[in-house]
Amino acid sequence: MQTPAADARIWIDKQSPEPFHALSNVALAVRTAAAAAGLDRSLVELVNVRVSQINGCAYCLDLHSQAALKAGVTRQQLDVLPAWRRTELFTPSECAALALAETTTTLPDEDTLQRVYAHARKQLSDEQFSVIVWVATTIGAFNRVSIMSRHPVRERKE
Repeated sequence: MQTPAADARIWIDKQSPEPFHALSNVALAVRTAAAAAGLDRSLVELVNVRVSQINGCAYCLDLHSQAALKAGVTRQQLDVLPAWRRTELFTPSECAALALAETTTTLPDEDTLQRVYAHARKQLSDEQFSVIVWVATTIGAFNRVSIMSRHPVRERKE
């Protein structure tokens, strides 16, 4: 019996397809809820990219950067996204959503969480607030599956 190399990665989505399909269904439900809440696809993709940046998921960054561009996010917005607070390229609602997504991803101290929460409540409806938390949570789960599986980023022919 041959044992796999210690550094060989298991593709989690392929090894356990049922939970992965369930996660994919959650993502579809979140996308539907986002549209129903009046959240533009570009904002959802900004959140997907920002959370993937924080988590360091190359596969999801590659996928969602392209989706963001197709949804209308500008190349400049993507380029400065890690420093979004230091620009004026994002609307107040986008800033609130990005701060909420970062807070959902990093779960900072309670004072920071409360400050971000209060600000987001002023900019986003209850439904939008809830959906942004779900978007950040869902992409975070996909980040972990892709990172643990070491999903490859294939070179694109531009």
